[in-house]
Amino acid sequence: MSKVYDCTKNFEEILCKYTGAPYAVAIDNCSNALFLCLEYEKIEGKSITIPSRTYPSVPCAIIHAKGKVNFSSIEGEHIEGAYQLAPTKVWDSALLFTHNMYKPNTHMCLSFTGPYKTLKLGKGGAILTDDYEAYLWFKRAAFSGRREVSYHEDNFDMLGWNFYMMPEISTRGLLLMTQFYDLKGHPTHNNPVKMKYPDLSKFPFTHNEKVSTYRRGESSSLYN
Repeated sequence: MSKVYDCTKNFEEILCKYTGAPYAVAIDNCSNALFLCLEYEKIEGKSITIPSRTYPSVPCAIIHAKGKVNFSSIEGEHIEGAYQLAPTKVWDSALLFTHNMYKPNTHMCLSFTGPYKTLKLGKGGAILTDDYEAYLWFKRAAFSGRREVSYHEDNFDMLGWNFYMMPEISTRGLLLMTQFYDLKGHPTHNNPVKMKYPDLSKFPFTHNEKVSTYRRGESSSLYN
C-alpha cells in the first residue's frame, strides 16, 4: 500500500492518544461511521432509541441497517454532546470532541464536518472503539472490504463500502490537532457543542412503515 495513507494512520494514532480510545478508524463522515457500527452490531429488526431532535442522517443510518427507529422526547429544541443509540454500544458523538472522552465498551462516532464542530476538517469522521475485532472489521468495511495491500495482492473476500477518509483530509487533521495542546504539550479540554434540531418524530421518513426510497422514474411519497 502506498505510503500516502500513512498520514491517515498517524491521524488515527493521534485521535487515540487524545481521546483515550485504544483504536480509531478515520471515516469520510459521521453518518457513515454510525451506519458501519450499526451494521457490525447486527440491529436488523431491532428497535433503536435515539433523541427525537438529532441530525436526520441518524435515523437514516438505523433504517439502512434494517433497524427500527424509536424516538425519545427531550426538553427544549437543542441537543448537546454525545448520546447512545440504545441499547447498542454505538454512540453519536458528533457534538463532542475532547480529551479522554472515550467511554469503554462503546463504538463512539465522531464528526469533523461543518463549521460548528470542534475539529473542523470540512468533511470527515471517525470511530473510536476498544474492541479489536470490531476495529479490524471497521478498517476493511470502510475500505471497500479491502485489506491494506495493493489490488494485486488482495483476495477480495469481503464486501465493504467506500467510506474511508481521504489522505488530504487526514493530513489537515494532523495539522489542526495541535490546537488541542497547550504550549507545554499538555492536552486541553473542549466544551460539547450544542445544536438546535427539528423534532424528527413528526416527519414521515423516520417512521418505518412509511419509508420510501426514491429512484429515478418512480414516484415516492416523500416527494408528493
